[in-house]
Amino acid sequence: MTIIEARGLRRDYFAPKRSPFEKSRLQTALAPTDLDVAEGTSLGIIGESGSGKSTLIRLLLGLDRQTDGTVRVTGRTVDATASARSLHWLRQATGLVFQDPYASLDPRMTTEQIIGEPLWALDIDGDRSARITEVLDQVGLEPSMAARYPHELSGGQRQRIALARAIVHRPRILVGDEPLSALDVTVRAQILELLAELRRTSDLTLLIVSHDIGVVQNLCDEVIVMKDGLIVERGTTKKVLLDPQHEYTKRLLAAIPVIPGR
Repeated sequence: MTIIEARGLRRDYFAPKRSPFEKSRLQTALAPTDLDVAEGTSLGIIGESGSGKSTLIRLLLGLDRQTDGTVRVTGRTVDATASARSLHWLRQATGLVFQDPYASLDPRMTTEQIIGEPLWALDIDGDRSARITEVLDQVGLEPSMAARYPHELSGGQRQRIALARAIVHRPRILVGDEPLSALDVTVRAQILELLAELRRTSDLTLLIVSHDIGVVQNLCDEVIVMKDGLIVERGTTKKVLLDPQHEYTKRLLAAIPVIPGR
């Protein structure tokens, strides 16, 4: 079953003027793009900065308005111009983990308030406190963490809190926009393992935007490679990484640092 479907998705914008006398310049952040994501799979999106990765994710999640094309999630059309309340179905179906765990958490809110925010915002019934305690355990944190503020937590703990917030409402799709790049190597490995475990136990469809080929290799079944707003290559992760066909993909993989003699 296809859980995300995009057809002819495009995003243009007017670049900022460099002087009052300059004419407005129309630039394309995402060229017309078709994309299907099957339920229960994991898709990696790789490419250099400015390639259109985050733009694609924002359009799929209804966080930005496309210039042209359509997006369907769980069989329903995403209308980015609709009111926030009318998009509750989309917010409940998706969870998002951002790059910087400290910047994405409100410093005035406790861990319990941060994790529980989607439950209140989406008006989800049930024992919310019990669900918060459950999800804290799911991401490997003690219940006592619920009373702490973001500044009292380590970087790894903050990213676990961000992850807990993204899954507390039991979404079907989990999206990570560079979710590991702000963490040190040891913590990255822990969060990587946690994401893999959550995918196995929660039957999540996973979309990961990353500069780190290793993250995609370990987490994703399939991968798409983007350049200048275009998908230039797509396929299974193993095939694309071991036998790249597009010249850009070859250059991207060739730029990965390698320890001599290994």
